Amino acid sequence: MVNVKGKWALITGASRGLGYLSAVFMAKLGCNLVLHSRTEEHCAKVLSEVKSLGVDAYVVTAELSDMEQVDRMCRTIDEKGTKLDIILNNAGLQIAYRKDYLATPASDYDISFRINTTAPMMICYHFLPQMKERGFGRIVNTTSGIDLEPEQAGYSAAKAALNKVTRDLGKNYEGTDVTLSLTDPGWCRTDLGGPKAPNSPESALPGILVGAFIDDKKCGRIFSAQEFTGMTLEEAVARAEKQAGVY
Repeated sequence: MVNVKGKWALITGASRGLGYLSAVFMAKLGCNLVLHSRTEEHCAKVLSEVKSLGVDAYVVTAELSDMEQVDRMCRTIDEKGTKLDIILNNAGLQIAYRKDYLATPASDYDISFRINTTAPMMICYHFLPQMKERGFGRIVNTTSGIDLEPEQAGYSAAKAALNKVTRDLGKNYEGTDVTLSLTDPGWCRTDLGGPKAPNSPESALPGILVGAFIDDKKCGRIFSAQEFTGMTLEEAVARAEKQAGVY
């Protein structure tokens, strides 16, 4: 299992929900953090909390629908001299639930793909060369298990695309110490999931983070976080490493 103490992790959407919980979880293990949100103010609470746990941390901002802002955020991290070891592309947007799904506007796809597919992949493309050069990296992209629901077509299609490009890209890193995986948190009571979701946000831990700790040089797997609920991190990683690959 990977020891993250002293490593640097970028968590997108770190100001609330699963991103917030992930940041605190990683900080308790000694991992330094780059916390992303749309504004610095949104991350003030989580920044204070993780720093109180004794790790280094700072905030970067970007509207993920704007690729110029995404690129600027990545370059800011470079300019600060931070060498990212771990990326959790957690931020996402559920654009709408369309009861009249045959009237789904094209904008649903455009916005959903920019935030849920293109932005996380631009982050991957930017930092993967550095990870490869240093010989270590863990990227975890957050997906969704939504299926057979045309009411959520823009969101589910964007997440399906993220699955595809993550798996395809991961194939080229199979067998190295740079791994790419996907995590499905399940339907949780977050701002995105809504109050009627059956699972608490806390139930997604440690499952949403196992991809950061696996040490078996395999890529492309989708880890369903709810399958790890109630486990210790060590138990969760051991189970994750037994999961068959997807190729």
